[in-house]
Amino acid sequence: MVKVLFVCLGNICRSPTAEGTFRKIVIDADMELLIEIDSAGTHAYHIGEPPDQRALETAARRGIDLARIRGRQATADDLRRFDYVVAMDEENRRHLMSLVPADMSRKVRLLMEFSAKYAEREVPDPYWGGNSGFERVLDMIEDAAHGLLEDIRTRHAL
Repeated sequence: MVKVLFVCLGNICRSPTAEGTFRKIVIDADMELLIEIDSAGTHAYHIGEPPDQRALETAARRGIDLARIRGRQATADDLRRFDYVVAMDEENRRHLMSLVPADMSRKVRLLMEFSAKYAEREVPDPYWGGNSGFERVLDMIEDAAHGLLEDIRTRHAL
């Protein structure tokens, strides 16, 4: 089983959106028994909390369910356990790199590395903006999530 962890700052906007979006894509590809998916934050701001209401609503409009996801903080054990540790931005990638031994650093990637459509390297944090920011973030995540699944299929012969 290939294990994928999505990570942002607080685990209430971007990473749960990525978790739910990727889960839907994986289920639609009939690969849910082959890929484990989770999300976490680099900080403990929102442990146990559901995703931001705007993230929930934006995802729901596209048939993506985030309701069961709860905020949690990424741990050093996560970095050992997961095959892909996918950060939403450079700040969180750097934080994750500080938790992982050098020989495991190749696991830590930026989500937008898998995008075919967007030139941006980072998924912007929509927390302080309006609803349109959540729409744009979901557009970016959907695109990159398809690329991530293709990478997994190629690298793991799934």
